Amino acid sequence: MEQRATKRTTGFVFLAILALLPGVFFAVSMGALKIEAADIINSIFHNTGTLEDMMIRDVRLPRVICVLVTGGILGMTGSLMQGVTRNPIAEPSLLGISQGATLFVACFYAAGIGATTGNVMLAAFLGALLSGVMVLLFTMKNPGNMSITRLLLAGTAMSTLFTALTTIAGLLSNQSQMIAFWVSGGFRNASWLDVKIIVTAGVIGFTAAVFLSPKINILSLGDDVAVGLGEHPARVRLITILLVIPICAATVVVGKTIGFVGLMVPQTLRLLIGEDYRRIIPCSFLLGALLLTYADLAARLLYEPYEIPIGIFTALFGVPFFLAMAAKERG
Repeated sequence: MEQRATKRTTGFVFLAILALLPGVFFAVSMGALKIEAADIINSIFHNTGTLEDMMIRDVRLPRVICVLVTGGILGMTGSLMQGVTRNPIAEPSLLGISQGATLFVACFYAAGIGATTGNVMLAAFLGALLSGVMVLLFTMKNPGNMSITRLLLAGTAMSTLFTALTTIAGLLSNQSQMIAFWVSGGFRNASWLDVKIIVTAGVIGFTAAVFLSPKINILSLGDDVAVGLGEHPARVRLITILLVIPICAATVVVGKTIGFVGLMVPQTLRLLIGEDYRRIIPCSFLLGALLLTYADLAARLLYEPYEIPIGIFTALFGVPFFLAMAAKERG
């Protein structure tokens, strides 16, 4: 059984990388300015100062990296949340963590605080911290009776409240257009500073998540089993959610509010490679990166020269996916 799971995981990783490579190439080459493969290679290794060089180095490469790592983090955090709550709908955007971060960013804009990267990062972290603590308190109150319905109701209530408050902040401060951009998600202004933020969060988050994966694997079997095997469920939940909070804040700073990636990715992987979180968590990073790369391509290219918010595309797939899961659970 273990050998079969290893083969399936290896096959998935190979195919995912194979599918990701053309997506990355098209993301760099396609757009208002079409760039040939030879020019891309030349721009990466030789800075000639041409328009193509500037487009690749200053616009498209930062965006591609931000999309890849943000998608990876979103997929991975979905796996982490589903593992510690033993709930298939647990995901940062559905539980209100991403919306909490966006709310605080909106409040910073409404208060007239300078929109520097440091201020936005601080606002996103504080908002994610508030909503993350609320999720933590809810999940730790009675983890043995954490039904899908209860968690969904709590997450929906928090998400709706935070989104409504975000809208009010935008209306009162005459910043509706800017805040709408945050709510709908996108990488239009991705820069090398954003790359530093998201890559740092991604490396730290991925390393910590892989380290936690054996503990989450045990926790997913149930609290009684976990205690019998020497684990402390409350401690694992606390550490996991404290990890999710800052890396989710980083995704909001860089990609704004993007939903459903963390819902779809772990569920898909369970069908493909099994229930072992030691495999699901690292593979979630790869599948999340793949999913968001093609979603970003669609957002950029379907309505050129205008850009569609990327959150629309993840919702187009995520909402039917969610409804199908709900119907299956009910049945």
